[in-house]
Amino acid sequence: MQTSQILVVDDNPEIREILQILLSAEGFSVQQASDGMSALQWVQTQDFDLIILDVMMPGPDGYQTCQRIRASSNAPILFLSAKSQENDKLQGFLNGGDDYLSKPFSSNELIGRVKALLRRYQVYRGKKPASPLLQVRHVSVDPADHTVLVHGQPVALTDTEYALLLLLLRHPGQIFSPAAVYEQVWGEPFYAGANNTVMVHIRNLRKKIEEDPKHPVILKTVWGKGYCCEKLG
Repeated sequence: MQTSQILVVDDNPEIREILQILLSAEGFSVQQASDGMSALQWVQTQDFDLIILDVMMPGPDGYQTCQRIRASSNAPILFLSAKSQENDKLQGFLNGGDDYLSKPFSSNELIGRVKALLRRYQVYRGKKPASPLLQVRHVSVDPADHTVLVHGQPVALTDTEYALLLLLLRHPGQIFSPAAVYEQVWGEPFYAGANNTVMVHIRNLRKKIEEDPKHPVILKTVWGKGYCCEKLG
């Protein structure tokens, strides 16, 4: 089995060393970067299965670095930051992050988040058995090779966005509450702030697949209940 490649980006050398030790002990291959520019150089030369990204760094901060990484990579990004307000987390998701863990963190929670992100990334890159093509209006998804086409043109989704789209497309017409979406896509128990997490990812996904994200016809909001996908075909 191929070793997962993880990039740790933090301007604090002690934090980088702690993460190096924790992740290496789990069998992961770890590279380090001390700032956003170094991280971008790494991403240009190597494929990573996960990127752990600090927010407050010199030069481009974590949010800016995440945006620039997303231009060339869909690897899951876990923000690891002392900024722990709900708005900080929303900013992380809006800029392309998949998960957000506040400092200080427990080693068990960190490893649990890392493994969950890697598992989703591996599953939704097409490592499941072949499935029928999913088609709704101008959007088609081929689960066999993890491709998403909008009006026949390929669209790059993060693994979280892809997992979210696949969940709703596989159950057309079924309404999923935010709690159900979070627990099935993120694989963790729902908590109060997770409602905003789901909302932001739905918003990001609509920007990529809907003709008019402000008036979605594919990923619909059922007020007071949750989200659903239009019937396929």
